[in-house]
Amino acid sequence: MKERWIIGIDEVGRGPLAGPVTLAAVAARVNYESGIMNYGLKGIRDSKKLSPKKRKEWEKVVKQNFLFAIVSVSHSVIDKNGISYAIHKAVARCLKKLDAKYEIRDTRYEILLDGSLHAPSEYKNQQTIIKGDEKVPVIAAASIIAKVHRDRYMTRLHKKYPLYGFDKHKGYGTVMHREAIQKYGFSEVHRVSFCKNITLNCLE
Repeated sequence: MKERWIIGIDEVGRGPLAGPVTLAAVAARVNYESGIMNYGLKGIRDSKKLSPKKRKEWEKVVKQNFLFAIVSVSHSVIDKNGISYAIHKAVARCLKKLDAKYEIRDTRYEILLDGSLHAPSEYKNQQTIIKGDEKVPVIAAASIIAKVHRDRYMTRLHKKYPLYGFDKHKGYGTVMHREAIQKYGFSEVHRVSFCKNITLNCLE
């Protein structure tokens, strides 16, 4: 029986004004001879198209039934080296983490990445798929566990920095968030390089 690992990779948190960028990899064993390609993920959708409740339900399904790895790269790395560097670093770390735990590279595998993501060149069998989180179930699974993981982290940050409303917008640049930055300045977890156009009234 011919089996192969399909590894889906997606990221969340590319655009927020605060917090890390988070990337997840989900690995599914697929039997090509049987033609099974949904591998127990029938009906799954891109995390952006699901309610928070539905995302948590799918997160439970994915974590109970598939191999996975999650990596976050901090706001400070993003500020120092840029978001592209941070995301590339996250992809490499996530695959290394998955391989260290499950020895994926010693098997037959295919890596499917969403959007503009790319794995390090040492991973030969990889493919980047535009809107992959809408087309490929295992990429959608990765988007969901990355999203839930990052949202939980931002909710915890709210307890430490309650002035900014991280529990509501998760660090994205909403009007509420921008007004809080203008009033209170930057917290320790803001991406200062992403906030250049925000006037800090607190310093006037």
